Formats: sequence, C-alpha cells, structure tokens
Amino acid sequence: MEQNAEDYKLIFEKEGVYLHTNAKRSNLDNTIPGFIRIVERAGVPALEWSPLEDEGRSAPAVLYTKKDGEGGEEDTNFDPGYEPDWAVISTVKKDREQVPVRDSGQWSFSLPLSELYSLRRARFSLGRNFLVLTSRGGHPLPPLHFHRGGTRELLRAMQRYIILDQSPVDGRLFLAYPHDSGALSQSFDKLQLFDDGGSDLVSRFIQDPYATTFGGFSKVTNFFKAALRPPDSPVHHSRPTQDPSLPPQSDDEPGFELITCGVELGPRPRVTRGQPLENWEEFLDPEGRVKNPERIKEIVFRGGITPPLRKEVWKFLLGFYSWNSTSKQREDILRLKTDEYFRMKVQWKSVSEEQEMRNSLLRGYRSLIERDVSRTDRHNTFFSGNDNPGLTLLHDVLMTYCMYNFDLGYVQGMSDLLSPILFVTQNEVESFWCLTGFMELVHQNFEESQEAMKQQLLQLSILLRALDPELCDFLDSQDSGSLCFCFRWLLIWFKREFSFEDILTLWEVLWTRLPCDNFHLLIACSILQSQRGELIGSDHDFNTILKHINELTMKLDLESVLLGAEGIYLQLIQCKELPLKVQQVLGLYVPSSSEEDSPNSQASETAGLLSQSEAGAASCSSARVPTYP
Repeated sequence: MEQNAEDYKLIFEKEGVYLHTNAKRSNLDNTIPGFIRIVERAGVPALEWSPLEDEGRSAPAVLYTKKDGEGGEEDTNFDPGYEPDWAVISTVKKDREQVPVRDSGQWSFSLPLSELYSLRRARFSLGRNFLVLTSRGGHPLPPLHFHRGGTRELLRAMQRYIILDQSPVDGRLFLAYPHDSGALSQSFDKLQLFDDGGSDLVSRFIQDPYATTFGGFSKVTNFFKAALRPPDSPVHHSRPTQDPSLPPQSDDEPGFELITCGVELGPRPRVTRGQPLENWEEFLDPEGRVKNPERIKEIVFRGGITPPLRKEVWKFLLGFYSWNSTSKQREDILRLKTDEYFRMKVQWKSVSEEQEMRNSLLRGYRSLIERDVSRTDRHNTFFSGNDNPGLTLLHDVLMTYCMYNFDLGYVQGMSDLLSPILFVTQNEVESFWCLTGFMELVHQNFEESQEAMKQQLLQLSILLRALDPELCDFLDSQDSGSLCFCFRWLLIWFKREFSFEDILTLWEVLWTRLPCDNFHLLIACSILQSQRGELIGSDHDFNTILKHINELTMKLDLESVLLGAEGIYLQLIQCKELPLKVQQVLGLYVPSSSEEDSPNSQASETAGLLSQSEAGAASCSSARVPTYP
C-alpha cells in the first residue's frame, strides 16, 4: 500500500524490540524481532511495531484499537491443565484481537498515542527488560522486550505528544494524558473510573485485576494531583540530574531503574511449627465446656490436631458445637440436628421419578452429584471400589445439602470439600453439619457471578505485588498477571494440590482463622514465591506457566508452605508503611461503617491513597494483630 509522503512522517525508530507472542505451536518461536516506531500519519501520532520481515511495508497489518463494547472471541487455545469440566476459567474471554500465528507479520500493531492509557516498565535481575502498554479501552498490547536498549529515546519521543504521569499507587505504572492540562481536571464522570462497561469490565477484571482496579484509582489520584498543582508548576517533579521531560530514571540503558512500589519490607522472620493438639480433656471444665478456645486455636494453627482428636475438634472449628456448650447441651444439639437432617433427606428421597422429570433443577443437581461422586478421592480406601458405602454417604449428604440451600444447590467442587470431612467423622449427620459450617466460609466461591473469586484473585495480586514486584512483572509480561492459574487453589482451598493427609492438616489450620481470615491467600503467595526461580528467566509462556502450576499437584511440602505463609504475614505486618490495600486484605484495617456508607467514601479512599505513607504508618501502629504463638 503506497503512502503519501506528505501524510507520513517518521519521528522515531528503534530496531531490536522483541514481541513475545506466547505462540503455543512447537514450530514457531514465541519471540519475534522487530522495529518500534513513532510516526505521524496525516498529522496523527501513533506508536507502531512491525517485525523485521515487514521492513518494506509502509503500514502494520493490524490496527490494534477496538471500539467500546466490542467483545473478544473465546480463546480456543486455552489449556486449563486439568479435566475440561473443571475449567471454570476456560470460559474467560480475551479482549484482544484473535491474531493468527501463521505469519509473523500479522503480529504488527499500530496504536494512536491519543489512545494510550498507561505504560508499565520494569527490569528483571536477569536482564529481561520490557514495556507493557495498555489502551484506553483497557486492552494491553503484547509485551515489548528491548534487547538493545532504546527505551529512554522512545519515552523522550513520546513526550512530544503526551504526558506520562507516575501513578502514586504503583511506581512502575505511568498514566498517559494529552498535553492539554485541562484533561487532568475533568469530572469523575469524564474520567470514567474503572471504565464501567458491564461485561467488558468483568473480562478485564479476570484478565488483569490489578491493572484494572488500580488503574481506576490512578485516574482519581492524578485528578487530585492536577487539581492541587499550581497552574504554572510542571507536571513532573524530576530529579536535578535527570532530564525533566522523562519519568524518573536511576540508570542508563540498556537497563531500567528498579522502582519500588513504596513498600520497603524488612527481612522475613523465621518461624517454627509446633506439636499437634492432644490431651483434649485438659481443656474441658467439669461440665464439658472448653475453657480456652483461643488457646486451642493457637495450638491447632501451630501444629494441627492428632488424628484421634480430629473428629471432636473439627465439630467445634466448623460450628457444629459452640465452644461454651456443655457435654449435656452437645447431646441435645446432636439429637436436634439429627432430626433436622433426616427431615431434609426425606424431602428429596420421597420425590418420585415422575416428579423429578418435571423438576429440571433437582434433576440437574442429582446428575452433577452422581458424576462427581463417582470420581472423588477414589484412591482413598473409604471411597474406593464399586458399591462402596462411603460413596453412598457422599451422595446422600450432597443431595441433602441441596435441600438445605436450594438457591446454591450443588456446584462442582463441593464433593471435594465434603470427602475429607466425611472421612474424618465417618458419620452422615455430623459430616453434613460440618459441611454447612465449611460452606459458610467458602459458599461465595461457588456463586454463579464469581464475584468472590474475582475479589480473591485481586487480593492475591495486591499481596504478591507488595511481596515480589519482580515476579509480578514477569507474570504480567507473559499474560499471566491475572493469576487465573490460582483459581482452583482458592476455589476449594488447595484440595487437589496436597495429599489427602496433608489437606486435613491444612484445613484445620485455616479453620482457626489465624492469624487472619485471608491466610489462604498467604498460602498461595508462599507457593508462588517458592516457584519464582523456576518461573523467572525461563521460557514459560501463559500456557506453560499454567501447566507448570498444575503439575505442582502432590509435589508441595506442606510444612514449608505453612512456614513461608506465616513468615510472609509477619514480614508484612512489621512494615511501617504498609499500603492501605494490603492492610485491608490482612484484616489490619477495617473501614468504619460510616466510611463505607458515606457517598464520599470514594473520595476518602482516594485521599488515603494520596497520603499513603502517613496512613500506612498510622494504621500499622494501631493495627489489630491477632495473638498467636
């Protein structure tokens, strides 16, 4: 295609910029060398990348912009790494153009600089430097890896057309604005906080919850920074030794500066595990009341429970019995709960085949349960073989739960939660009521909207970025920043990642709710950090990262993971300037009801982010820290 010389002007060009395609086919390299350019086409500046093979072409093959509301196609190459019916995340849709990988030229893109929303920059200790650019529609471009330097020159050229303003939330993130300073003082509506767009927001949330959420906050904080800045003051406050037209730099090419996120963590404390709970009778008064429930939880958190005591203590941890009940009261509770259970069981047992044919919901629940029961923990002797009584109990308890909570009914994965409980209690009634107690903690994981799962992935992202920004940057560069490969971990609390015996210990530790309610997220952080050496510097792409994580099943050492998770918790709470969002995830800071209900709560949170250091120090000093050994 011919280009009118008057309509085309080359502003900047740099060779040796590699695009990582994450191509899954074995006959294709997943890195493509090419050129990065800034050009003006008919007076409109644009950032363009094209492979070396396209050197003679005048325009990239793909215009990498999308109109609002334009949906992405389902990623047919997505490999969940385990059985297809478990792949809840396989239905996640990509917002990117589906780019064929047959010809490297098809990976070219062109983005008008007016459509650039943010730029994330990072440096790995192993020398892998990259930029991640995101459009105003929330669509990230493929990561650009600068193998021969040139980022400073690129940024200088971009500054001719746009302003790059550093986000106060993330030091690696820069928000792009036009030179017209009026754009920084728009109303909140025009700023389009979170780019509210219905299903598009949900898909972006799953694809990159950190960037989606904190990107929104960055818009607000930059709005306030512009509003408070004197009219004649410069947009950037650069160091005297640096070019004021550039974002802060601490070293020259070929490397990047390693910018911290404002979280300076001290050394990770070393912790030890203790002995499991035994001598249960010592904790009971003459009437059978538990004298010191908190001490019991502390011992369980530190060392678990000896197998002979598990059944009894689990019933307290899961709410079947209250801690202050007497032995006599517990006998009455068991009798009442037994009657209630069998009343519910009779409800579904008495439904005739003809009635069930007219009840598609119940029929669907039964079909799912029968399918899942037939393959749940069949390696365990309690559930192995055909016509096993354990399988019958598993089926009946799950069907009865559908009567107990018909709105939720049965969702795949609930059989995984029940089987260890049934194995320990070996009792239909007790296992049912313990399951209901467990579901009180995790039922939101199974809701159709998956809002709780999205929230937990976001919280995990917040924690991991505070702990290990380099690992987060690597995952971002490989389209894995969403942490969707942790979905199964969080959904059923690592049930398929550890051995059956280990999961008994892990769950009773988590049921203590020590040292915080989100300790399961710290477990996930501990596992991810244990794998950082395998991930960073490797040739893993999105699919191979997912494959690697799923291949950790039954290979993880529970003791090491628990020690790592507790060490992470202690390391974080000892930070004097812990970001407010991290404090909230750890339960160290809980907004008051007036803050949550106030129409100005968003503005209050923004103000808190703007003064993050002061708020972090104050909140840490008055934080509610659980007591445990």
